Parts: sequence; C-alpha cells; structure tokens
Amino acid sequence: MSERNSTDSSSTTDDSANSNIGRIEWVDLTVGDAARNKNFYCKVIGWKSTDVEMGTYSDFNLELPGTGKTIAGICHARGMNTGMPAQWLMYVRVADVAASAAEAERQKGKVLDGPRRMGGSNFCVIQDPDGAVMALISD
Repeated sequence: MSERNSTDSSSTTDDSANSNIGRIEWVDLTVGDAARNKNFYCKVIGWKSTDVEMGTYSDFNLELPGTGKTIAGICHARGMNTGMPAQWLMYVRVADVAASAAEAERQKGKVLDGPRRMGGSNFCVIQDPDGAVMALISD
C-alpha cells in the first residue's frame, strides 16, 4: 500500500513541479517618481535598492536587506511604461500571452497594455471584470 501511494504521489508531484504556468514570477510598481517611491519603500520596509539603467534614467530593483536577493522593482512611468497603472503589479506565467489576452476579453475583462515584447518575454496587462489588474508573461 505505501509503495503504490508513494509512486502515485511522486508522479503527480513531478508533473506539477515541471510546469511554471500560473506561477507569480515578478512584482513591480510603475509610478511617475520612481526614485521617491523607491526611497519611501526602502525606509518603510527596509529594502535595499540597486539602479537598473534605462538609458537616460534609472529604474530600481529592490532587494532583501543583507542578501542581495532581488524581489521586486520600481519603474518610472515613461516610454513603454507610460500607461501602466500606479499599483503593485504581479506578473504571472502563462503558456501564451496572446491567447490568454484574447481569453481575458472573451471573459469580459480588458487588455490594458500589450501584448508586446518586454525584456525577452511576451507581456500584457489585463483587467478582470471587477477592475483588478495583473500582468501575464510567456516565452
């Protein structure tokens, strides 16, 4: 009995461990004054920051203190990010951004940005029928 249960559960575990679909992969905030907001969160929470060069300005990665582990970002609402909502935005992995964006619209949601390429991934921002937003990414 225990052998059969362990075999069955390991098969299920292996299958779900191999898929990143549905996984939250990134969180960021896009605002008019990213430097001010970066300073706010670093002081309030204790995060550390590093600059991310964007050409004529810098956005910011946020790190856990003493670890160097990047956990989030704060971006300026400039260029391609001009229309992004000023709120913390989670990025969720999907199999196909374009297909998921089309399905969001079929389900009475909206596509607020994209689909487009960003940082080597396909990307879009969707809004559900109640107004909540999230970003979707795929290869």
